[in-house]
Amino acid sequence: MTPMDFLPNPISLIVATAAIILVICSTKFVARKLPEKRKRNPPIAGTVFNQLVNFHRLHDYFSDLATKHRTYRLLDLFRSQIHTSDPANVEYILKTNFANYGKGWYHHSVLTDLLGDGIFTVDGDKWRLQRKLSSNVFSTKMLREFSTDVFRSNASKLAQIVSEAATSNQRIEVQDLFMKSSLDSVFKVILGVDLDSVLGTNEEGTRFAIAFDEASVTTLYRYFDISWKIKRFLNIGSEAKLSDNVKLIDRFVYKLIKTKTEQVSRPQDNSTMKNGDILSRFLELNESDPKYLKDIILSFIIAGKDTTASTLSWFLYMMCKYPVVQSKIAREVWEAAKLGEESSFGELVASVNEEALDQMQYLHAVLTETLRLYPAIPVEGRLCFSDDTLPDGFYVRKGDLVSFQPYAMGRLKWIWGDDAEDFRPERWLNENGVFQQESPFKFTAFLAGPRICLGREFAYRQMKIFLAVLIGSYEFKLSDEHKAVNYRIMLTLHIDGGLHLQASHRLRHT
Repeated sequence: MTPMDFLPNPISLIVATAAIILVICSTKFVARKLPEKRKRNPPIAGTVFNQLVNFHRLHDYFSDLATKHRTYRLLDLFRSQIHTSDPANVEYILKTNFANYGKGWYHHSVLTDLLGDGIFTVDGDKWRLQRKLSSNVFSTKMLREFSTDVFRSNASKLAQIVSEAATSNQRIEVQDLFMKSSLDSVFKVILGVDLDSVLGTNEEGTRFAIAFDEASVTTLYRYFDISWKIKRFLNIGSEAKLSDNVKLIDRFVYKLIKTKTEQVSRPQDNSTMKNGDILSRFLELNESDPKYLKDIILSFIIAGKDTTASTLSWFLYMMCKYPVVQSKIAREVWEAAKLGEESSFGELVASVNEEALDQMQYLHAVLTETLRLYPAIPVEGRLCFSDDTLPDGFYVRKGDLVSFQPYAMGRLKWIWGDDAEDFRPERWLNENGVFQQESPFKFTAFLAGPRICLGREFAYRQMKIFLAVLIGSYEFKLSDEHKAVNYRIMLTLHIDGGLHLQASHRLRHT
């Protein structure tokens, strides 16, 4: 299933176009009634129809608009969509006036079939409770140590597959491998379950992963498909497929929750409580409602699986484009791990500990530069709860969708300088080669303010462990350097069609 499968037929487009014309006319009428000195509206840059036409290159379409307008409007049938790339506006939305901008009923209605009442779909007390509980769980030393062991183990499994491909000179599709390996890591850290999707031994887990990806595509398209509620009511087309996928997803996760709950409840079986997984921690806190746990788990899965896997994929793509950077990372890994030319692969894996990771400043910078240009979540949106004025003076009405775009913002010269579109990891290092963070309202890959990503440090740790093992052991090249590499329109920034590479064993003196 591809995003193009969801494009409406010509009759739908005619109806949509006519409706948009009415919206434009009515908007102009309303605008004439507003006192211009008090309420300055962002310029109209397009309509939902333009979004549909540019759906295959949506994020570049947004980037084109952002180079012309720091803040602008796109009109749909019922409200203005306000898009901004101004860091001052982003700070205002995510922090200064945080209470006035949330997921709201609109985002909840779009996302709830897949993510329920998870932390990414709710506001107010529901969000605060989940945030507090999740923050307590993520801050434990036990979870940090447990997750590090999981990441090292799965990085080793993945490296063995790459080794076999390198030895036999076979090309590999790394995005699929990263998706499976990240899913294995997420399931082990969250549920304490060895899914083993990398080796393909769990058919049920494979079906879950496919269903989750397809559900993600359909859910994103709801933001542009004016007829999705009708299709859901009639259970036809993309919405019928989404319903089937959600049922499969829910059955699978409920089954795992039931199994873990039964294990924890047995007095004679205390081993699960020593594993350090997130579900065990929630059960320790007497959180036992299956739906509540399912919604939290699916939110963590989409946060930890797709985002990490897509970033790792884009990272290796950039390493193929910049082999000098790839070699420099390999040297840093071996120096930080304090290993010589004769050290074994097993010694490398064992030596990728907290101390070594902290010394991999260049790797951290390259990862962050990858996220600047290819953020895992390319667009973020909020609903305005009451009339407001942004720091740049533009007026926002109650009910307007207000979005900012990490993908577009990472490419703007007025934010990052004339080399904004260049891949330059050194921009993140000071004169001593130490990583220097930018404002989270400028570099928005992990959000900012009260909703800043809880798993940011976990994500960096997992990605650095995976990449230290892989780059430290193998060299990667594109299997077809002439084939274009583009993104797929989903909730997260996947590479369309995957990333096909050739791997070879790295000579350690390079």
